[in-house]
Amino acid sequence: MSPAPGAGRTTAEARIGQAGIGLPAAPRKDVGRSPASRLFLALLGLLGVLVFLGLGIWQLERRVWKLDLIARVDQRIHAPVADAPGPANWNGMTAAGYEYSHVRLAGHFLGGANTLVQAVTELGGGYWVLTPLRTDRGFAVLVNRGFIPQERKTEFERESGGFAAPAAIDGLLRMSEPGGGFLRNNDAAGNRWYSRDVAAIATARGLTNNVAPYFVDAEASGGWPRGGLTVVTFRNSHLVYALTWFTLAAMLAAALAAPMIGARWRRGPAR
Repeated sequence: MSPAPGAGRTTAEARIGQAGIGLPAAPRKDVGRSPASRLFLALLGLLGVLVFLGLGIWQLERRVWKLDLIARVDQRIHAPVADAPGPANWNGMTAAGYEYSHVRLAGHFLGGANTLVQAVTELGGGYWVLTPLRTDRGFAVLVNRGFIPQERKTEFERESGGFAAPAAIDGLLRMSEPGGGFLRNNDAAGNRWYSRDVAAIATARGLTNNVAPYFVDAEASGGWPRGGLTVVTFRNSHLVYALTWFTLAAMLAAALAAPMIGARWRRGPAR
């Protein structure tokens, strides 16, 4: 009699299965993080929350400062014109106390070269034309007579800046802009100017006696230079930035709290 199909057969699989009986299971890697790692990540996340909150608070403080600046500038530019500050007021003069004041100068423009300072305005790229004026009160002030386009540069470089007729200038007081601008430093030796640095320009033009620490942006006038282009509007997006930082802080705090809330919820039904 033939044996039943498959009877007496010991397959390779059966032998392997029998040989494997009683053998210890292969060790498994622990994919979870150690308590020290989890604590480090939690502290790092908490630090991120604090940084975001700090940035949000800083933006709120900047907003308060910007609103104060806007209100101060608006009040000053619409105030009645007053005489420009003389030497008695120069010590301790600050932008917060004086900038954008509506002032008047009376005197004579001085001879010598104009100073052309690189500028970008609503009229395009070109230069501010700064000319020193000796006031009737005895001190000198750099007057920003206005903007000229690039193609008029040579014309105003040749202009002497000395005019025989008395000058009366109304405009806005501006504080000196030391150093440079457009990511470039002023080059007095090469006569290349990127900011209205009063002290440096005065020295380069030989003005050493009673020079005001500010300059005056002249009001609008016909022709060139074109005055009245002082920017008196200021972007104020600090509230949007603050809300962005606070939102990021809230999202990160929620991500940190989620594992703890989940673990507590899973333990709840077992009680």
